[in-house]
Formats: sequence, C-alpha cells, structure tokens
Amino acid sequence: MPAQLPFEGLKVADFSWVGVGPKTAKYLADHGATVVRVESETRVDILRTIGPYKDAEPGPNRSQFFGDWNTSKLGLTLNLKTPEAIDVAKRLIAWADVYVESFTPGTMDELGIGYEAAKALNPSIIMVSTCLMGQYGPASPFAGYGFHASAMAGFHQITGWADLAPDGPWVAYTDTVSPHFLAATTMAAMDHCRRTGQGQHIDASQLEMSLHFLAPQIMDFNLSGRQVSRDGNRHESAAPQGAYPCLGDDQWCAITVETDVQWRGLCQVMGEPGWSGDSGFQSVAGRWQRHDEIDERIAAWTSGKTANEVMAELQAVGVPAGVVQRSSDLAEDPQLKHRGFFRNLDHQEMGNVPYAGDQFKIKGYDNGPRFAAPCLGQHNEMVLKELLGMTDEEVVELVIAGAIT
Repeated sequence: MPAQLPFEGLKVADFSWVGVGPKTAKYLADHGATVVRVESETRVDILRTIGPYKDAEPGPNRSQFFGDWNTSKLGLTLNLKTPEAIDVAKRLIAWADVYVESFTPGTMDELGIGYEAAKALNPSIIMVSTCLMGQYGPASPFAGYGFHASAMAGFHQITGWADLAPDGPWVAYTDTVSPHFLAATTMAAMDHCRRTGQGQHIDASQLEMSLHFLAPQIMDFNLSGRQVSRDGNRHESAAPQGAYPCLGDDQWCAITVETDVQWRGLCQVMGEPGWSGDSGFQSVAGRWQRHDEIDERIAAWTSGKTANEVMAELQAVGVPAGVVQRSSDLAEDPQLKHRGFFRNLDHQEMGNVPYAGDQFKIKGYDNGPRFAAPCLGQHNEMVLKELLGMTDEEVVELVIAGAIT
C-alpha cells in the first residue's frame, strides 16, 4: 500500500441512495477519499431491504447488496425533514469537495440545499446530481429505478426471445453501467477544479449515460429504418451462438462461432460429424438460416461432456466458449482467486464477509475496498465531532430534536 492513496484528502458528502450515486462515491472511497454516506432510519435505503442477507437473516445492516456498493464509507443518519438536520447537511456540504445526490429533480432545492445554496456555502463545490432522466425537460419529474430507465432506453425491447414478452437485461441495468461513466466525469470535474478553483454542477441522466450501449441499433434505425427486436442468445453476425446443455444438473456452456474458421474448429472438436459438411453450413448466413437444426446437433454433443470439458476443448482450437457459472463457482474461480478479486472485510454486524473488488488493477498499490460498509448511523459521533467540529452539547441537541435518526 503506498504512503498516499490517489484520492486521499478528498472529502465527499454522499446524499444519494440505491445505485448510481452510491456506487460512484464508492470509487472515490475505495481509493482514499473520506466519504460520508448520509441516510435516515425514517426512509431506509431500498438496497438495505434487499438480499442476500448474512445467514439469510433479514435486517437493514445485513444486506450485502447494500454492502458491496458502499464500502470504505462513513455512515451518518440525518432526518432531513427537520430543520436541525438541514443545518448539519449544510455544514457537511461546506466541509466537502464533492456533493452527491440522487433525489427527484427539485428535491434538494426544496430542502434548501440545491446547487445554488451549496455554491453559496462552498464556491468550489462539485455537485453531482443523478436521476433517471436528468434535471430538466418534460420527463425530468419521472421517478423510478434502473429497471424503468433501461426499459425506456430500449434495452428490454431487444432482450429476450421473439416468441415471448420483452425480458430485459438482468438487474436494474442503468444502475450498474452508469456509475462507471459518472465516476470518470466526476474525476474530470475534480481535475478542472484543481487547475482552476472552479466547481460545477454535473447533471447525470441514467437514460443518457446508458444509451451508447445501443449505438449500433440506434444508428442502424437512423440509417436504414430497420427495427431490431429480440433474438434470444443469437446474433446476426455469429452462428451458431447460444448456451448449450452439459453433463450434470442445469450445467451449460456458452459457445459463439463468429467466423468460418471457428466453425471448422467446432466441427473438428465434435469429430467431424457427417452433417457438419452440409454446403448450407459453410457460411454465417447459411448457418443462421438453420440455427435451430445446428443447435440440436451441438446440444447432443455437449450433453455428453462437462461444461469445463466443452470450454477447454473449444478454446484450444480458438472457438470462444465459456462455462455458465453460478455464484458458488465464482467464489472458487481460480482466475478471480489469482487476482484477489474478493476481499474479506470485518463488518460491525455481519462479521467477516467477502466484498467484490475492483474490475482493474493499478500498479503500485493493492487497490480495492478499504473497510466494510457502514451500519446505519455507525459513525454519527465521529462525523459530527471530528469532521464537523460539533460539541457534545450540540450533538445532544440534535438527538433531542430528532435530527439524528
């Protein structure tokens, strides 16, 4: 570990909840920033109410979904419905370099801690506002979650099978992809502030941050008017492609054949079955036309082998193939173990539990989560006294006023 982490000394007030905001702030926290995660027991972050829970025992401090997205942060509970809590929020904003929120547009202004108020308290503040549709425009009041944004962006329409209703990508898709880009945008604002002393207000729409993943489909429609729809696991430029059954209970291997060379490699591994020499199978277009037939033939072959055997044999001849792994498989995956992806950290209530690390390595230090996610209000006294300089009497008055809940 180096003497100084990349964001050491950076101060962040994280008023966001659920996905995009907390995960954006997590990047900064894991790499050295002092991040204060503001919550309230009167309206618990929805991720605290979603499993998996430690030992399958529900509780607001036992959700590892919340835990994985809030590592390396300090926890402060504020009931922003009280004027006393708003006063604390203003002190926190004045202390911070970066201020993150993810409420419905206009909410922070109504509370008296919107951008203009924040700038008056702290002229160089970088305020990050993230919501589904952005801070202005006809759809800006639309409230919801990443499931709704991904549906409106078009991901659901193209994900699933042609004979079934739209399925959508797994989990709240825009919640998982947007933080990567918002974190980079926030870092750019930090660099700008470092060079110029100027803060700014970042208006981050989940819909817009995710749309570039649909760039080929959008461009295709704009150029040709072609409307892409659902093709299951298939793709027009690769055939065959799919997840094929293997030996064992619900075991599968995903296989993709993008070129004629890969097709010949697949046929070679399968033992050059007579059917594979059909002249109609010698091009991607031809194989696409008879995809169902080929899928049945491949499935008959994969069903007699383990998923790992199928993967190893195909990869050996340059055919893309990968075992469909479960969570339990990932916990024992040799590559993830080699790279130290999972980090075991001590949590105040759950004990020693594994957390997901970064999806990258940085030369010079062992980057990743520094300490476990906070329990509700775990660091109230520390934040109020040590970071904000409040006295014992002031803290007691906040408790009496119902501001620290």
